[in-house]
Amino acid sequence: MTGAIAIFDIGKTNIKLSLVDDHGRELAARRRSNAVRRDGPYPHHDVAAIEAWLLAMLRELSMVATIRAIVPVTHGATAALVDDEGLVLPVPDYEHDFLLPAGCAPYAALRPPFSQTCSPQLGLGLNLGRQLHWLQSSFPEAFARGRRLLMYPQYWSWRLCGVAASELTSLGCHTDLWQPGPRAYSSLVTRCGWSSLMPPLRGAWEALGKIRPALAQEAGLPPDCQVLCGIHDSNASLLRYLAGGPSAPRIVLSTGTWVIAAALDGDLQRLQEHQDMLANINVDGDAVACMRYMGGREFAELAGDITHAGPCGNAELQALVDAGIMALPCFSGCGGPFAGNPGEIIGALPAGGAARYALATLYCVLMADYCLDQLQAAGDVVIEGSFTANPCFAPLLAALSGRGVYCSDDGSGTTIGGWLLHDWKKPRRDAPLPAPHQATPPPLRGLRAYRDQWRATLLARAAQDTMPAMN
Repeated sequence: MTGAIAIFDIGKTNIKLSLVDDHGRELAARRRSNAVRRDGPYPHHDVAAIEAWLLAMLRELSMVATIRAIVPVTHGATAALVDDEGLVLPVPDYEHDFLLPAGCAPYAALRPPFSQTCSPQLGLGLNLGRQLHWLQSSFPEAFARGRRLLMYPQYWSWRLCGVAASELTSLGCHTDLWQPGPRAYSSLVTRCGWSSLMPPLRGAWEALGKIRPALAQEAGLPPDCQVLCGIHDSNASLLRYLAGGPSAPRIVLSTGTWVIAAALDGDLQRLQEHQDMLANINVDGDAVACMRYMGGREFAELAGDITHAGPCGNAELQALVDAGIMALPCFSGCGGPFAGNPGEIIGALPAGGAARYALATLYCVLMADYCLDQLQAAGDVVIEGSFTANPCFAPLLAALSGRGVYCSDDGSGTTIGGWLLHDWKKPRRDAPLPAPHQATPPPLRGLRAYRDQWRATLLARAAQDTMPAMN
């Protein structure tokens, strides 16, 4: 039986387990939704159900190929506090509003400045430090029992092999915990007394150990199956372009629940905290200039019943452009350059699945184009993840941005990254590259004028919001 790597990818909305062979080909995949539990002391991730599903799916996929290694890949802003046996508190959902008990020190007074961390002050629990401070203040006895604080990918590697580790891509994902410049923990970690909870730093590519014998037996895996340390999902999407050198596209648009524009050669000095611009940390520990918005969530909100919203064509797009019907941000509960502003439709909300799909597509393209302009980074763009399945997204972005725009052949945006991670420090294998053809801009009339009007309307709305109230 052929050998393969299992990529265990936990996104905020969906979970995927992929089996990838030595040539980077996906042999099989299993998927499920990622539902948040609302019982208990606060909304939290159902890690017990996820683990049971993972082991069952590994057993299924072990019939397809011999699984030599497992690579955990997860969304950011999530961590687990554990003792020697397991969780001491449920793993919080970052979309919960972490309000401190009365009398506790406000988190804003504790967190380091943006100049130290390149981590913007965000709402809800998107700054992981805020979650941890809330847990420590709200559940002091339970928090004190914790022995290790594990970023979410490393929670899963620990569950699978028993070795605790810290890793940079998750530590540096708008957590307030990491300083990109000196490559060290931020002052928040010392100030809150968390230093002793942090396991040793390990590379995302490192094999931490063999799978626990009991789990190997339950999942039908060989006893020498290795468990890698693991990586933050958007950083997994960067790996093939880091491996490809300067000839590869230098701006990666990772799409899913979040749309994250990452400029590999971007200037950190251009980052603006109020715009939800930040530095993520790549697998080699280098800071990467990024900007993001909650594109997948907003697309679903605008498209309506996605099961009945079919892909749009140029006719639906042209009708919206001609009528000046547009969506103004934002339509999600957190994150992005316009966080806190209520979403608004200019004109009549279109009826019909294709028209709603067109409106959602135009909105997401306008937001992506805005992010690229704000980053002020040069070069071609490659789209990773779920938006590669939208036939209009890449062509529209090419038309508005004037850049070369390519679509990856990895629909999850992370599968090939996880596969590359397994041999990251070995001589490079040829990584599967994006489709070689460039997206062709669609023959739409007035598209750039539509974009200019969208931006002008945003500016006018912002000016109105800052006007003093009239008596």
